[in-house]
Amino acid sequence: MRIATWNVNSIRTRVGRVADWLVREDIDVLAMQEIKCKPEQFPAEAFEEAGYELAVHGLNQWNGVAFASRHPMTDVSTSFAGMPGFLKGLEGPDQPQEARAIGVTVNDLRLWSLYVPNGRALGDPHYTYKLDWYAALTEHTRAELAANPDLALALMGDFNVAPLESDMGDPSFVPGVSTHISPAERAAFATLEAAGVSDVVRPLVPEGYTFWDYKALRFPRNEGMRIDFILGSPAFADAVTDAAIHREERKGDGPSDHVPVVVDVELDGDDDDRPMFY
Repeated sequence: MRIATWNVNSIRTRVGRVADWLVREDIDVLAMQEIKCKPEQFPAEAFEEAGYELAVHGLNQWNGVAFASRHPMTDVSTSFAGMPGFLKGLEGPDQPQEARAIGVTVNDLRLWSLYVPNGRALGDPHYTYKLDWYAALTEHTRAELAANPDLALALMGDFNVAPLESDMGDPSFVPGVSTHISPAERAAFATLEAAGVSDVVRPLVPEGYTFWDYKALRFPRNEGMRIDFILGSPAFADAVTDAAIHREERKGDGPSDHVPVVVDVELDGDDDDRPMFY
């Protein structure tokens, strides 16, 4: 089974690119982030014609997450336990949740499409929200794996953190000033991994960025960052046979500023004869 994650940065703008890529790359399940639409606005026809069913969670023209799958999806969840909300100018525990998480079960795999808050700026309330969001996701992950240690779980999406120094190549991000590289954010990412998941792509693809800003010729200069990940439980990681970052999808007309991250997973009884990535 071939599973991917992609921050599409508006599915209505990029539906043609995404649907064509799904078919061309023989993707079984795609986790999408920043779809930027409500479910009734999602361009479903192109996916359905290509043989995919959809699970969509969007509340407005911002954020939004979704899955496209060739296989049946069950146990659809649009939040996880303790997931915080955010509304600028409002404090306290009852802030409205944003469309940043959707979970589905596909062939005994528990998959999440996640769009972690950006943080905006150090000291901004959105930065606190980001750290709180990470803390809740970590507790949810720890509890889910404690209840089912053999669960094949994958957390996929835009994590808005460059965990390693080598993951940050954008010179506009300055230590001590910028988000994505602060010690607290990197510690939050590491704590999430310590809850029982690991980056299943990096061992196979040790180098490469997944995001390049549209500004200042960041892509031609390869001044990007690695912020899109597939974090898998031991049961999921053990099933991964190959991985790739599809850098070429940042080229051409109207690309997203992110590119797809893909893994091949060999399930029990899976007779997958597709070629490996090179």
